[in-house]
Amino acid sequence: MASPVELIRSKFLSLKPVMNERLTRLWAGAEAQAIGEGGIAIVEEATGMSRTTIRAGRDELRAGIDPADVVNVRRTGGGRPPIEETHPDIVPALEALVDPVTRGDPESPLRWTSKSTRKLAEELAHQGYQVSPQKVGQLLHASGYSLQATHKTLEGSSHPDRNEQFEIINARVDKFQGRGAPVISVDTKKKELIGDFKNAGREWQPKGEPVPVRVHDFIDDALGKVVPYGVYDLTRNTGWVNVGIDHDTPEFAVESIARWWRTMGKRAYPEATELLITADSGGSNAVRSRLWKLELQRFADRSGLAISVSHFPPGTSKWNKIEHRLFCHITENWRGRPLVDHETVVQLIGSVRTSAGLKVKAKIDTRQYSTGIKVSDAEMDSLCITQEIFHGEWNYTLHPRKNL
Repeated sequence: MASPVELIRSKFLSLKPVMNERLTRLWAGAEAQAIGEGGIAIVEEATGMSRTTIRAGRDELRAGIDPADVVNVRRTGGGRPPIEETHPDIVPALEALVDPVTRGDPESPLRWTSKSTRKLAEELAHQGYQVSPQKVGQLLHASGYSLQATHKTLEGSSHPDRNEQFEIINARVDKFQGRGAPVISVDTKKKELIGDFKNAGREWQPKGEPVPVRVHDFIDDALGKVVPYGVYDLTRNTGWVNVGIDHDTPEFAVESIARWWRTMGKRAYPEATELLITADSGGSNAVRSRLWKLELQRFADRSGLAISVSHFPPGTSKWNKIEHRLFCHITENWRGRPLVDHETVVQLIGSVRTSAGLKVKAKIDTRQYSTGIKVSDAEMDSLCITQEIFHGEWNYTLHPRKNL
């Protein structure tokens, strides 16, 4: 015996050629109503029609219809064109509204927004786009967004000024890019064991011939670990990874940025007089690290660049662009492959390419970086630093010192 879905599909295929849009909607609503509970889902599966359309047909039937109205419908393909066709810039405008307060894991296929469609529609109206909340929802879904209930997005404790800092970062990035100045996102990727160790993921190999790796992940004293510090250029979609073999210190972090500047940045921005860095609040580029600021000051003195920094609030490292625009592609590129030596690490990072045009360079950093370096009050007083009014500990600029 045929299932309800098969029966509805058979009817639909028979009637579809002779029904106009409204008749199709009404027929679907009638079938859903006749089935009762779960009817809308069954009709949706059988016909491919949206639940909204089926529900609208059912509601029209319940409200009563005038038979004369059934024939007065628009021709197929008629009516007003979608707003995304007449105003193709509405999608970037909508994403610009959502992005500063985007919630959830940016590496996930879904991105979660904490703004309501009604509020977004109102803000778009202020920009000249007349669009309904329902249409905003459709545009968000098409762009990979989904609205998540508040009680399901709890992420533990968070700073009360988190969202405002996101907006500050976005505004600073826009201003720097508008002036043609470089903007980079920086962070240290997870340390990796070097040697014939198992690496997560799978890779195509001849059947029955997997790459042999060690059973236990005991560090190889001769090869040790690598510390990849990444620099991602937000404007040019390029990456630089300084692969350290020693400690992840503030000195190492700033040296990584300096190497990016000498290798890629200065060539891409020959007229630049300033640089914006977006970084996490912890690690080797921590907000409270005196050595981080001192090393940035020395870099500013050597390069002649005014170095501006904006830190992401505590607990929001996944919002740092480098995480899902560079590091995730590196992880994907070496999945299932043991990192047997330093050359393998550099080659696998340097060969990363994406359909969006990402290009990456990498190099081993053989320098030794001391830990526990103390920075005196006198050295801190010597910094040529200015702090923004809003959270100056998060947003500040180090200016080149003169006569040094």
